[in-house]
Amino acid sequence: MQSDILGAYALGLKNILALSGDRQKFDDHPQSKNVFDLDSINLIQAIKMMRDDGKLLSGQELPEDGRPKLFIGAAFNPFADPEDYRVHRVAKKVAADVDFLQSQCIYDMDRFRRFMAKAVDMGLTEQSYFLVGVTPLKNLGMARYMKNNVPGITVPDSYINRLKGVPKDKQAEEGIKTACEQIEEFKQMKGISGVHLMLIEWEHMAPTIVKLANLVPRPKV
Repeated sequence: MQSDILGAYALGLKNILALSGDRQKFDDHPQSKNVFDLDSINLIQAIKMMRDDGKLLSGQELPEDGRPKLFIGAAFNPFADPEDYRVHRVAKKVAADVDFLQSQCIYDMDRFRRFMAKAVDMGLTEQSYFLVGVTPLKNLGMARYMKNNVPGITVPDSYINRLKGVPKDKQAEEGIKTACEQIEEFKQMKGISGVHLMLIEWEHMAPTIVKLANLVPRPKV
């Protein structure tokens, strides 16, 4: 993994997302063994050690010009159980000095508001950048699939009922409208630094959604 990180940096990549990953039982090799020599927090610490201290986990030193100057990210999921523990899991990643945190697709706005209020109260949003995942629902079938089959995602019945209330050929438009409404709220929500658009097999709609959500022109950083 350390070799992969060095290789990625050598190829010009500047950002990295440290994930534990899904357990194999959710993939196409459910019989394979889970290996967790490192979890995401350990991986954050390993990348930081390579970047800031110039050392591998073995203690071997890297040359000064070989340190991977990467912007380190991790994921956060406000919807896994138990709910009260989720913000403390994020706090561990912040304590490991992660630079940014990126969420899974957000649909349950009530629960997400509670999560962010706790993160703000704990000062976590002042130490790392929080990016919110937004995935427009293309149709009622997609909404039901996300609700019933995707681990770590909560789709409230209000989304299902909203899509039920529009003709099939208008459901994509309604899904985009709902996503834009979410983005508008995220812009006003304390502690949010940006939005991560996850357009599953709908990538060509990115320019349209960015324009409708008033995300252009990009802010100068």
